[in-house]
Amino acid sequence: MSEAPSHRSSSLGGIPDLVCLGRTRWLSVFQRPQQLMTRYARNRRVFFVEEPIFDDTPATRITIDVHDGVHVVVPHVPRAFGETESIPARRAALDQLLARERITRYVLWYCTPLALRFSSHLAPAGVAYDCIEELSTSSGAATELPALERELLRRADVVFAGGLALYEARKAQHPNIHAVPSAVDVVHFAAARQHGPDPPDQKPIPHPRLGFFGALDERLDIPLLQGLADARPDWQLVMIGPVVTIEGRHLPRRPNIHYLGPRAYADLPRYIGGWDVALLPFARNEATRFISPTRTAAYLAAGRPVVSTSIRDVISPYGELGLVYIADTVTEMMRACNAALREPVEFRRTRADAFLSGMSWERTWSRTAALLDAATVPAAPQPSQTARAASGA
Repeated sequence: MSEAPSHRSSSLGGIPDLVCLGRTRWLSVFQRPQQLMTRYARNRRVFFVEEPIFDDTPATRITIDVHDGVHVVVPHVPRAFGETESIPARRAALDQLLARERITRYVLWYCTPLALRFSSHLAPAGVAYDCIEELSTSSGAATELPALERELLRRADVVFAGGLALYEARKAQHPNIHAVPSAVDVVHFAAARQHGPDPPDQKPIPHPRLGFFGALDERLDIPLLQGLADARPDWQLVMIGPVVTIEGRHLPRRPNIHYLGPRAYADLPRYIGGWDVALLPFARNEATRFISPTRTAAYLAAGRPVVSTSIRDVISPYGELGLVYIADTVTEMMRACNAALREPVEFRRTRADAFLSGMSWERTWSRTAALLDAATVPAAPQPSQTARAASGA
């Protein structure tokens, strides 16, 4: 990793630097923060601050590496530190970053209100809050999260809601909040339509394959998965993703359920291309009340028929447009999957492609950039009437 500061100006062309306080590893999954930050890095310095690594460092320090033009900052915190001690350590890591990189004029971009615990002392030129999920309903959510979000909403100059349900829940809480749903990398996932050889770990799995990719956590409808696997032992359920927030022993174990673990973003089209149906088997609970699954669009871009439970941001617009089957019970799921399996390959691709044409990450970024600049970059001073008159204008 690079340890040398960049020694560049604090902002390029008058545009402030962007310091994004993330809640994931940059290289874990290439999602909304990565899609947006790589585009912001085209015309300004962007620093993505990861969650800390607890290791054998004797004192808090940071390392920086550059990925896709973004300075990825990793705070290293002594292993002996607990939750309480780690907060001032993360504050010190941020101070190190600002001093070392000569960051003097910057916008703070929050991916989680929890980052306020170690950043509230800073004096940014602006604050943006990208609200991409309802963290307060997650398993093990911090008790102070609602209070921290209220404080972040008070400080923020602009708020982006990653889905319509999130926007509806917060639209009365901030005067400058905007629904900006996540997009899809259509070209990336469309590669699944030219399906080549299966990856080695998927190749031995028979057809028909019903697949899912994403975090395996409390948002999954585990009884539904188990019931579907038991009712149709000839159907193979392929589950790709890390097990998080729940213990692996809570996942149903059946001969026809295959847990392949996390896979790189670049490899996902190879897996999806070998599926017969793509699933969104989410539970209907507090953890899923506000989710807006971006993989819905990814599945459609990959050319797969999609079956989902009745998640609000899937029903509208995908279910209402007839692009996705909606099913909640085992019986409904079997019926929907049977229909999807019988569906001709090109049955809904034309309509899906037309819908996806308006969902590019470039368009999403452009919208957030315009709103961010309007909220945080002062307008250029206009010449006074006297000055215009003196110049003969």
